[in-house]
Amino acid sequence: MKNSCENCGVALSPESEAYICSYECTFCAACYSRRKNCPNRGGELLRRPRRNKAAEEKKILALASSAEVPPLWKIGAISAGLWLVVALAGSFTVWQLYRSSDLAMRFSTTLKLELSQLLTYVPLTPFAYAFALRYPLRTDNWRRRSLVYLAAGVLFCLVHVALRGLTPFAIYEPKYHDWISAIWNPHTRILGIQWAGLRKLLLNNIVDDITGTFVPIVLIAHAISYYRQFQDREIRATQLEAQLAKSHLQSLKSQLQPHFLFNTMHSVSALMLTDVQAADRMITRLADLLRMNLESAGTQITTLRGELEFVNCYLEIEQIRFEERLSVSFDIAPETLDAQVPLMLLQPVVDNAVKHGISHMLSGGKIRISSYLEDRDLKLEVRDNGPGFGSSDGNRGCGLGLKVTRERLETLYGTNQAIELESPPDGGFTVLVTIPFRTDAETDRQILSSVGGEFSLKS
Repeated sequence: MKNSCENCGVALSPESEAYICSYECTFCAACYSRRKNCPNRGGELLRRPRRNKAAEEKKILALASSAEVPPLWKIGAISAGLWLVVALAGSFTVWQLYRSSDLAMRFSTTLKLELSQLLTYVPLTPFAYAFALRYPLRTDNWRRRSLVYLAAGVLFCLVHVALRGLTPFAIYEPKYHDWISAIWNPHTRILGIQWAGLRKLLLNNIVDDITGTFVPIVLIAHAISYYRQFQDREIRATQLEAQLAKSHLQSLKSQLQPHFLFNTMHSVSALMLTDVQAADRMITRLADLLRMNLESAGTQITTLRGELEFVNCYLEIEQIRFEERLSVSFDIAPETLDAQVPLMLLQPVVDNAVKHGISHMLSGGKIRISSYLEDRDLKLEVRDNGPGFGSSDGNRGCGLGLKVTRERLETLYGTNQAIELESPPDGGFTVLVTIPFRTDAETDRQILSSVGGEFSLKS
């Protein structure tokens, strides 16, 4: 894809509006408005299909951002709520325990003790959580990291003891039968660090702080990290699978395009020496087909309405070639017009009917295209009155068009699809395609004015 206009030189991004000719000469919208034909080759300029690259990049960034670690303030807010709940539950439990003994204690005192013990973990929790994410334990580093985690646990306990020492309920003083701070004694009104009390507080808390608080935080951080990595692998695997399926579908579609083009060109060449005017009309309709094909480049799904328009354009070419030898009728259920179908689903089936059925008949060739719903499935039927399996053409039902169509349906719908071939003993050939009925638009019950031939709506 060219990234600049060949006339004025303006830069063209993959998402910008641009126009190209059959030789891929590229021009901007301004140059196209002044001249509708290519100044280099003289061919008609058509709109270049836009790539939805920006939307795909935004989607990838959104998926990546969803897997990022929350900021420390969010972790702090969550931990504050959790520690407050634990403090309230612990206060009620201790208060009930003391009530059943001779050492009765007021609930407010119990609550203050628990809050001084547990809420001092709040500022430490985010850092312990971030530390565990920054230095995760793995099979190749657990021995070396274990010493680091032990040192981090001891530091966690030291900081917690220091923070608790600032609270009024840090150390129990038997002399006054009351709790005091490690830096301030309200009874003696002396400001000073109570080293003995802090040392006793450290010894009483070091095991509980490391095993009961620091280690659970680390385990939770590792569990969340592993879960996010698992989610990320699942997302990447899904994206890779989707990309592979998309590449496979595009490859199958690229096989159909030259197949359909060669068959159409063969029909044109058959009239070049016998009926020049008819050949000219066929070339005009072929240009319409190519324009429709170019506008749908990169697209795999269309509506049945659009597919019928494409097939009708193809059949007009064949009707110019066969004249009264070919008649076409449509029997389309109105509720199926907006059904989502693979692009170029019917064209190879109809081409099969023309090439292997109608072309073997001297007169009276008929093709009937039908659509209807059955048990939430969309049924598409293409029937011809040709010789069927009994013809001398041994490729009936196993040509490239039907083979690629089968593979596309299997890739898109898995086992929720089917292609059935039927040929009665007295002749004729029917292809019945079954796919899930899906629509993204409201049903339009108006008759397709662009579809020629005999057309009837099912009620």
